[in-house]
Amino acid sequence: MRGQFAESVYRITKTIPKGKAASYGWIGLQLGSRRLARAVGNVLHANRSADVPCHRVVNCRGRLAEKFGQGGWREQKSRLVGEGVKFAGIKQVDRCWMIG
Repeated sequence: MRGQFAESVYRITKTIPKGKAASYGWIGLQLGSRRLARAVGNVLHANRSADVPCHRVVNCRGRLAEKFGQGGWREQKSRLVGEGVKFAGIKQVDRCWMIG
């Protein structure tokens, strides 16, 4: 999935600062509509590039991706914790660590 839409998703995802998380819907909004959230998720799930910090993207409630494409939700959480992100629950980012 390396079309123009995917490239735009990757470009926006790269702007999420280390130690923060954003939602799929926030990225969709940057592209014109929150309704693009599912498409954003599909693009990021297929991503294999270490240059795209897709671990910084969570759902609209701050929950981790059960099937995070690079090792599951535990790997996603490990990466976020490693960047200093705090959690409100086992799989839920504390809202103060989210942008958007």
